[in-house]
Amino acid sequence: MNALVTGASTGIGKAVALRLDREGWRVFAGVRRQEDGEALIGATASGHLVPVIIDVTEADGLASARDAVRDMIGSGQGIHGLVNNTGIGVGGPVEFVGLEEWRRQFEVNVIGQVAVTQAFLPDLRAGKGRIVNIGSIGGLLANPFLAPYCASKSAMEAITDSLRVELRKWGMWVAIIEPGAIATPIWEKAKSQYAEAVAALPTEARELYGRDVEAFTKAFLSLGTRGLPPEAVAGAALHALTAKKPKPRYVIGREAKVQLALSRILPVRAMDAITSRVLQIGR
Repeated sequence: MNALVTGASTGIGKAVALRLDREGWRVFAGVRRQEDGEALIGATASGHLVPVIIDVTEADGLASARDAVRDMIGSGQGIHGLVNNTGIGVGGPVEFVGLEEWRRQFEVNVIGQVAVTQAFLPDLRAGKGRIVNIGSIGGLLANPFLAPYCASKSAMEAITDSLRVELRKWGMWVAIIEPGAIATPIWEKAKSQYAEAVAALPTEARELYGRDVEAFTKAFLSLGTRGLPPEAVAGAALHALTAKKPKPRYVIGREAKVQLALSRILPVRAMDAITSRVLQIGR
């Protein structure tokens, strides 16, 4: 069984790649740097894992990666699983997040995922493969000061649903995983990025939102210390790729499931009030 996993250098992507590798899959692990690929090889002794340099925003590089994977697989074999995991997080007050940052967020988290899917769909069709998109609970329940990121994940919800019906006649399946807090290196990166973002806010933005952004940052980043290991997402990805009756959606984490359940029974104003209180903003 052949699988392509993008964003496999660290965190969720790395956990998924290594889990599939342990299960006997031949994994093509998408990384942006050669040293990241070498580190992945060092984490396994199976010989099945093959690093592939992929930048989802570079069309020529993506085409080269596709051709390289095809050469290694051989004619007629196809790909049996694609896990779209590559992603970045852009945040800040909607009023002050620059449009270039909005574009960068969607270029990586949405357009990049579509580009990979389009590039490899003929190979997935040949293998009657399945597609797993790594979303977020934020794609269903958006957080303040994370609108660009949450909007990109919400877009992936729609793309997943559309694609699942479009590919149904070929016996293919498309699922999305919606994790809550997962303990990955992204939290440390987010901590520094938010500090830089707050420092870069213009005077007007700091006057209007400074306290709320700082309170949100403190409360939100504390979730990282309570997050589940990325292997929890890897287990869901494996189920989506191999189960006889895979789910269309996988919500991961107790807090994420509680939030989703509350959102379905409480009025919007009540949910907004709870969010503001938990994050200590809007006071």
